[in-house]
Amino acid sequence: MNETATNAAAAGLSLAALGSICLISLALYLFTCFCLKRICEKCKVEPGILIWIPIVQIIPLLQVAGMATWMLILFFIPFVNFIIGIMMWAKICSARGKSALLVIGVILLPIVFIPYLAFSE
Repeated sequence: MNETATNAAAAGLSLAALGSICLISLALYLFTCFCLKRICEKCKVEPGILIWIPIVQIIPLLQVAGMATWMLILFFIPFVNFIIGIMMWAKICSARGKSALLVIGVILLPIVFIPYLAFSE
């Protein structure tokens, strides 16, 4: 094969890999949003369309946690956002009737523990 054909094949492979990564990322995002929606519904909070919009999806989660909506602003401050996130998820775990210590799992392995909160009784 000549160099042009090799470069074209490599570019095609890269484009296919990029497309696969985008598709997987979209599927994970939609699944996570669905799980967050289920968590809100199980805690008697109607999330509406906000749960599907990045960043503002925190608003229904703050409502589930019983925290003020204005605390969304604190998520834009480095280090403070981590503390507020831990507080929010601990309160969400408690609202779901789970141990607040489950927040450790939510922080370390969210792809497992967020669905657990969404689909467990």
